[in-house]
Order: sequence, then C-alpha cells, then structure tokens
Amino acid sequence: MPKKILIVTTNFSDINEEIKTGVWLEEYAVPYLTFSATGYDITTASPKGGESPIDENSLSCSNPMEWDDAAKLLRNTLKLSEINYKDYDVLFIPGGHGPMFDLAFNETLKEIIEYMYENNKIIAALCHGPIGLISAKDKEGNCVLKGKKVTAFTNKEEEIVKMKEFMPFLVEDKLRECGAEFITEKPLSEHVEIDGKIITGQNQNSALLTAEKVIELLR
Repeated sequence: MPKKILIVTTNFSDINEEIKTGVWLEEYAVPYLTFSATGYDITTASPKGGESPIDENSLSCSNPMEWDDAAKLLRNTLKLSEINYKDYDVLFIPGGHGPMFDLAFNETLKEIIEYMYENNKIIAALCHGPIGLISAKDKEGNCVLKGKKVTAFTNKEEEIVKMKEFMPFLVEDKLRECGAEFITEKPLSEHVEIDGKIITGQNQNSALLTAEKVIELLR
C-alpha cells in the first residue's frame, strides 16, 4: 500500500477589505507535486472543506505550469473533521498567512497532531504552517514542540514583507512561547529543521527541501 499524506490547508482569506491572504501556492504545489511523483496517496483537507483560497501574491506568470494542476485541488478540499486521520503516515501543513487565523487554534487539527505525535508519525509544516502545532500537547500536558528544534517564518521576514502589523501574533514568538528551540537562517533562505519526526521549513523557498526530508523519513 502506498504511504498516505494528509495536507491541511487554510480557509482564511480576508484580513481586511484591502488585504487578502490564504495558502502560498508554492508551499502547497511544490510539496504536493513532489509527493505525487513518489506515488504517495495524498489528501488535501481544510477546517471547513471546500475552497482553500490562494494568496494572490503567490500567483505569477513565471510559476511552473504544473502548479496550475495542484492549484485546482485547492478549489474543493475535504472537510478536516470528516477525515480518518489515523490512516495517514504524514501530516503536512503549508503556510501563507491564512493559517495564522484559522489553524492556530483549530481543535480538530490539535487532535490530529496529538495522535500523530503520540504514534511517532511524521509531522511537517512550512513557513506559517508551524503555527498549527502550538495547541497540541504531549501526554504530560506540554506543547509538543517543547525542547524541539524548529523553524518557521521569522519575525524579521514578517517585517520584510510588511505584514507584521496585520498579524494577530507572530509565529516565531508563539513557537518560542511553546518552549521550542527556534532556529533562524538569513531571511528568505532555504532552511529546514528536523527533530525526530517533526520537520519544519522556514519559508516558501524551503518548500522543496521540506518535502524531500519528509520523503527521506518515510523510506
């Protein structure tokens, strides 16, 4: 049987009337296509199901054409609460700013992460995706990231893209509050941290490497 990967994406789009967000396409498309090329069984789900909006800033005529096929899958995701998550070998959470508003404290996602963590399955998250891990606890009641080496979109990167003031909090700050050992590299550089079965990537430029590290752990 092929390995099964559950990709959880955001449903959030409207920060305000002028600023929209969602999934950063590269962070979904590159891992999806990389996993698909291996023959893995991939499911895309979101808290509400249906459309997982794509951040328009991640759309470009220079994007590879094959990303278009992946983008179509975001138009009709499955509802997260209807997924039999115990069947999956990997949980993968791509970023974009959307997860800051709906994945950070989602109870269903929390339940899934806690199950995956306790059963030594792979948990991977990219850019703002690691914010989805902050509510999950281990059996001792600690954040599952406590003492773990992790990375994510940094405070400095948030300043560079001029989105800091529009965020309810900063992902780097929250991961540090969880007790994680947060490790940064230069802004927008390729950077992945692996601690046991937890894999985190710093930004969109880390999408391919994050996916490749997932595949290495699955083999």
